[in-house]
Amino acid sequence: MSTTDEGRTRPGLILATCCLSLFIVTLDATVVNVALPTLGRELRAGVTGLQWTLDAYTLTLAGLLVLSGSSADRFGRRRVFRIGLVVFGVGSLLCSAAPTVGVLIAARVLQAVGGSMLNPVSLSIITNAYTEKRARARALGVWGAVSGVSLGFGPLVGGLLVETIGWRSIFWVNVPVVVLALILTAVFVPESKAARARRFDPAGQVLIVVALVGAVYGIIEGPGLGWGSPVTLGAFAVAALALAAFVPVELRRQEPLIDPRFFTSIPFAGAFVAAVVAFGAWSAFLFANTLVLQSVRDFSPIQTGLLFMPAGIAILVASPLSGRLVASGGTRLPMALAGGLIAVGAVALTATTATTPVPLLLLVFLVFGAGFGLVNAPITNTAVSGMPDQQAGAASAIASTARQTGVALGIALAGSITGASGGGTSVPRSFVLDAHPLWWVAAASGLALVAIAVISNSAAAGRSRDRLGPMLQEAARA
Repeated sequence: MSTTDEGRTRPGLILATCCLSLFIVTLDATVVNVALPTLGRELRAGVTGLQWTLDAYTLTLAGLLVLSGSSADRFGRRRVFRIGLVVFGVGSLLCSAAPTVGVLIAARVLQAVGGSMLNPVSLSIITNAYTEKRARARALGVWGAVSGVSLGFGPLVGGLLVETIGWRSIFWVNVPVVVLALILTAVFVPESKAARARRFDPAGQVLIVVALVGAVYGIIEGPGLGWGSPVTLGAFAVAALALAAFVPVELRRQEPLIDPRFFTSIPFAGAFVAAVVAFGAWSAFLFANTLVLQSVRDFSPIQTGLLFMPAGIAILVASPLSGRLVASGGTRLPMALAGGLIAVGAVALTATTATTPVPLLLLVFLVFGAGFGLVNAPITNTAVSGMPDQQAGAASAIASTARQTGVALGIALAGSITGASGGGTSVPRSFVLDAHPLWWVAAASGLALVAIAVISNSAAAGRSRDRLGPMLQEAARA
């Protein structure tokens, strides 16, 4: 029996292997949050350095997700997946041994390079392993549940590891998981490639990375350098020029990295914006509240992780509920509910102080987490609706890129709006009040989701979606 045949007889093990990779990559996007105050003290890093510790990871993921997916289609999904595991594992080891915050940031970039080869590639592997529609839907449901678990319980896992072993353990704990995944991949995962792989788009890849890094650099470093400094203005100018050049460059390519025509569909454009604002609000929520709980209210890492548990449980409950709501009645209701709950939670946070009772804080966290848990299913469904089958994968990858972009921007804005960026190595006791403007921005993000829910389900949105498929097919024939 061939390797492929053997792999195909064990789809459950293939799914378990892919879920392992998803778990550690998604976990690393949240588990580090609770370690930030400890990490800052031991490495003598200011808030700006802590922001880059998170954003170096998310920016790299955002910039490389589409490239990694197309590389796997061309060179072999199992091959790229295994390379990704090795790179992620090496990056994790380097993170755990980092003597300075600068080295840690560089290691986080390497870690994310490996991570970018895992999530989109493992999703392709699952799709290839489960050919029957109903079985594939169940497998993807498990996949989504694992993502919810890692997002929801990342702060608790981080708190336990930081307080019992130390912050370095949040990175080296990845290594045995990577080794296990490598063994399972070698034994059970079959090799597969796309029948026709997408061409590489180096110009588009460079432009999108420059635009993302320039914008985030300006937001993070602006408070310290000065918003009117040549470096800050130059960063924003470079980002704007790269974004302006991106559209005409991509329109001239037959197989662009991100096809600008996608955005002529109101539902797709809405899903993209929704992913950015929802994940931006969530990352800002985690980042700012971690600093409030540990640096202002003096909770320990474990206590901080436990305080985030209501949000994690809400995500676990709301995520599958959202999927059922989308399946039964479309995306309008779950996305509107998501936005409303995020807005309510954010407005409640504007009234918090350093002495807000813990039960009230837990209730606010629960509401905010429920809103975030409801948003993912309608984003994914809206992004791929109306797309030709051959473009659905690209649309889903772009939606994932939007999520990571939102995370990076949310962390950057959290430091800038609160005034913590560029403010030295300590978080002031006034930070809980300084964060109030941030929560108003998060509330506006929630209301934006409500508006997107309505607009994306309008008659005009339906017409724009229906025009997109024929437009893409005509462009492909040209």
